[in-house]
Amino acid sequence: MTFTRDHLQRLAQGRILVVGDVMLDHFIWGHVRRISPEAPVPIVEVTREEFYPGGAANVARNISPFSPNTHLMGRVGKDMAADKLRSLLIEDKVDPAPLLVHETLPTISKARVSARQQQIVRVDREKLLPLTDDELIEVEQRLSDLAPNLDAIILEDYGKGFMTEKLMQVVAKIAAEHKLIVTVDPSPRNPLPWAGVSLVKPNRLEAFAAAGLEDHLLTEAPLENNELLEVGRVLLSKWNVASVLVTLGEQGMMLFERGQPPHHIPTRAREVFDVSGAGDTAIALLTLALASGHSLREAAEISNHASGIVVGKLGTATLTPDELLAAFSSK
Repeated sequence: MTFTRDHLQRLAQGRILVVGDVMLDHFIWGHVRRISPEAPVPIVEVTREEFYPGGAANVARNISPFSPNTHLMGRVGKDMAADKLRSLLIEDKVDPAPLLVHETLPTISKARVSARQQQIVRVDREKLLPLTDDELIEVEQRLSDLAPNLDAIILEDYGKGFMTEKLMQVVAKIAAEHKLIVTVDPSPRNPLPWAGVSLVKPNRLEAFAAAGLEDHLLTEAPLENNELLEVGRVLLSKWNVASVLVTLGEQGMMLFERGQPPHHIPTRAREVFDVSGAGDTAIALLTLALASGHSLREAAEISNHASGIVVGKLGTATLTPDELLAAFSSK
C-alpha cells in the first residue's frame, strides 16, 4: 500500500483508550572498574539514567505521536513512581486521568542496571493482585464516561493482575453498546476467553502456547508452514474472534481472518538491535489504523512497518510520523 501525509491525518483522528498493566521503566547505565569489597559483585559508577512509561503505558506512548486523543487506564499506587509515571505520560501527551489509584499496592516498576551494553541486574517492585469488585465498578464507570469519545480500546495484558475475565466482560459489553473496536495483546500467563473482541495479537511463542501446539520451527515460508496455519485455525475457533494477527519476528506477521485465506506480511526491519517494545508498537499502530478507518490488511501493513522501525532502536523505543512515512517511501 501507499502511505502519505493524508494517511497520517486520518490516524490523528483515532481516539484510543489503552487498558492494562501499567509500569514505570527505569534504566541505569554506567561503568564497572572494580569489584565491591563487601561482596563479589561489580560496582557500577552511574553515568546516565532515564525513566520511561512501561507495559500498557508504553503502548499509549506509541500512539500519542500520531493522535492527540490517547488515554490510559490501569492501576498505580500512591507513591513517587506513580507521580513520575504521570508526569512522563503528560509529557508524552497521554491522558492519565483514567488511572486507578490503589492505597497499598506499589506502582509496578522495573529498574535495569547495565554496563558496557550488558544488563547486570534488574530490580522489580510489584505485588500482583487481581482487581477487586470495587475497582471493577470504578473501571465500569470510567469506561462508560469515556466510551462516547472513543473509537477503539486496546487490552494490554502483562499478567500483572489488572486484566481479569470480569474486566474483559465489562469492556466487551460497553464496546458493543458504543460499537468500539477492541484489540488484545494477550499474556500467556493469564489465559482469558476473548470472545467479543475484534482482534487478538499474540507473538509466535504465545500463539503456539495458546493453541496447545509445539513449534518445531519449520523452515517453510509462513504460508506453507502447516503448523503455523493450524495455529491460526485453532485460535480463531478457541477465542471465537473474527481475526488473529500473529507476529513472527524476522518473518513479519500472519493475519488469520474468519472466512478468508491467511495473509502474510513480510518483515520490513532492515537491522534488528532490540525487539523489546516491538509488540507494543505493533498493537498500538494496528489499532490506531483500524480506528481511523483503514482496512484490516492496511492496518496490519502499517503496524508491520512501524515494528520494523522500533526493532532497529535500543530500548523500549517509539517512532515518529516522519519515520513511518520514510519507511513506506523506501520500500
